Amino acid sequence: MENKIGRVITIKIIDENDKYVFGQHDGETYRLAKEELRSIPKMGANVSGFAYENDKHQLQITKTIPKIGIGKYAFCDVVAVRKNLGVFVDIGLPNKDIVVSCDELPELTHLWPKKNDRLLIGLKVDHKGRLWGDLATEEMFRAISVKADAKLRNKDVTGTVYRLKMVGSYVLTNDYQLGFIHNTERDQEPRLGEVVNARVIGVREDGTMNLSLRPRAYEAISDDAQMLIAALQHNNGHLPYTDKSSPAEIKAYFGISKGQFKRAVGHLMKAGLVQQIDGELRLNEA
Repeated sequence: MENKIGRVITIKIIDENDKYVFGQHDGETYRLAKEELRSIPKMGANVSGFAYENDKHQLQITKTIPKIGIGKYAFCDVVAVRKNLGVFVDIGLPNKDIVVSCDELPELTHLWPKKNDRLLIGLKVDHKGRLWGDLATEEMFRAISVKADAKLRNKDVTGTVYRLKMVGSYVLTNDYQLGFIHNTERDQEPRLGEVVNARVIGVREDGTMNLSLRPRAYEAISDDAQMLIAALQHNNGHLPYTDKSSPAEIKAYFGISKGQFKRAVGHLMKAGLVQQIDGELRLNEA
């Protein structure tokens, strides 16, 4: 069975019932759902399909060949999690989800993939003839990746976390660039298989991107501070107001108290977005 499961085989039709036709290959009987067939094959005819053991532990073939196989890898969606076994992944079989064993997953279960996360996997068969998902290796990710352009700095990218380390998380973007999120550039560690939106904070010489899950400075500031940024952008980057301006002037122009204004200016200065010079609040150049 080890040489047949997970591969395309040809069976010789020997029987049928209401739902299936049955065929043999090397002395073993496989079923094929009639709903997959345009016409019912004659007895003795040969039919090819992908061989697997269905969820009732019956040998079966399907004409719908999965996008992954033994030595063939692709991204597949996680559909369920079982703590004592691993995660179940949909590879396109009609009545069978494939398990990625807990032995291949992070030691901390809260970092396991959740439903709708995605994993780059192939297939493997164990010594008992059981089909399992096989996580792609670091070398495989590097082989399919392309170098990132330095122009991507400060751009947003979307990618899938494929490797977890103490120092940080490794990501493959939707455009197949490699990225790394240092543990200082995230508030919490993303899961294996989690799809993340990140900001490019640097591009290394080898084309790998340094990424951050933290918001940009202007995204992390208060509503008052964002209002000040908008006002500056609409006034060529400078306004005749500082923390020395009177409460009445600030209230009349911005509609906030001087205390709110000072806190907002302080946040913006700390973020390196503005400065106060010659009685003006000025927007720093990017």
